[in-house]
Amino acid sequence: MKRFLFVLVVLSVLVASCALKPSGPQSLTVMTHDSFAVSDNVIQAFEQANNVKVTFVKGGDAGEMLNKAILSKSAPLADVLYGVDNTLLSEALDAGIYEPYASPALKNIPAEFQLDSSNQALPVDHGYVCVVYDKAYFSAHNLSAPQSLEDLTKSEYKGLLVMENPATSSPGLDFLLATIKHFGDQNYIGYWKQLRANGLVVVDGWETAYYTNFTGGSGQGTQALVVSYATDPAYEVMSASTPIAEASVAAVVGPDTCFHQIEFVGILKGTQHLALAQKFVDFMLSASFQTDVPGQMAVYPVASNISLPDAFTKFAPIPSQPAALSADDIAKNHAAWIQVWTNAVLH
Repeated sequence: MKRFLFVLVVLSVLVASCALKPSGPQSLTVMTHDSFAVSDNVIQAFEQANNVKVTFVKGGDAGEMLNKAILSKSAPLADVLYGVDNTLLSEALDAGIYEPYASPALKNIPAEFQLDSSNQALPVDHGYVCVVYDKAYFSAHNLSAPQSLEDLTKSEYKGLLVMENPATSSPGLDFLLATIKHFGDQNYIGYWKQLRANGLVVVDGWETAYYTNFTGGSGQGTQALVVSYATDPAYEVMSASTPIAEASVAAVVGPDTCFHQIEFVGILKGTQHLALAQKFVDFMLSASFQTDVPGQMAVYPVASNISLPDAFTKFAPIPSQPAALSADDIAKNHAAWIQVWTNAVLH
C-alpha cells in the first residue's frame, strides 16, 4: 500500500510539473507583397505580448500575391494576407478568401479608408503612385522633367520610362487606372500605344523596376523615369546611411499623374489560428505599427493622430489632384482594361 501511495505521489508531482511548464510560442504566418517591411522591435513586441512566432512569407508583387492566395484558398498558405490594394480589392472579395473581422481599432481609422463594409479587408496604409524621376539624369542631359501624362509621349523622353505590368503589380495597375481616369475608357488605349512607340519598358514588379531598371534606384539602370511612389524622396532622405540635405529623386504630381492607393489586411479563411490572426490585425491598426509604417514602407498610416516624420513633410508632396475611380468602376472593368492594355502594349 505504501509503495502504491509513493507511486501515486510521484505521478501527481509529474503531472503538476508538466502543467506548470510554460508552453512554447504559437505560430502565425502572414503573406505579404515583396515591399512589406516592419521594424524588428515592433514585431518582437507583438510576439512577446502574445507568445507567438510570426513568419512572413513574401508572395511577389501584390497581384501575384493575390493570385497565390486565391489559388490556394482551399488550403491557405498563410493565416493573414497583407498588401491587397483598392485596385485589387474587388477581385479579392469576389474570390471569397477572407474571414470577416470588425477590429475594435477601426474606430481610429477615418471612414474614407474603410472601403469594405463587410470588414473582410481592413485598411492599413495609403499612398500615391506617381512617376518618379532621377534628378541627376535630367540635369546631366539638360532635360526638364515631364509635368503631365501627355509629356511622357514626347520624343525627348523616348526609352526613359519603366513601369510594372498591371496584370501582376498594383503600382502598374494604379498607373493604368490613372490614365483611364485622365483620358477616359474609350481613349486611354491610344495613349498607351503612343507610350509603347516611345520606348516604354514593362517589368513584372516594383522591385525590378526601381532597383534594376531605374537609374535613380541603383545607378545601374537605363530608365530615368519609373512608376513608383510620391514618398520615395522622403524615404531616401530617411534611410540614408549618412545625412543628406535633399533627395536625388522627385515625383511628378500634376493633375491625374498620381493614383491614390490604399492597402489592406485580411484574415484568410481556413486559418487554424483565428484568435491570433485577429490580434495581428489589431496590431497592424495599432499606434505602434502605424507609427512604424512611414519609415519602413514609405507610405502613410491610415490611423488618425499619428505623427509623420519630418522628411514626409519636407520631401513628400501630396498631389493636389490625384486620379481616382470608384470601387464599382474598378470592380466591373479592371479585368477587361488589363486585357485590352496587354494586347495593345505587350503583344
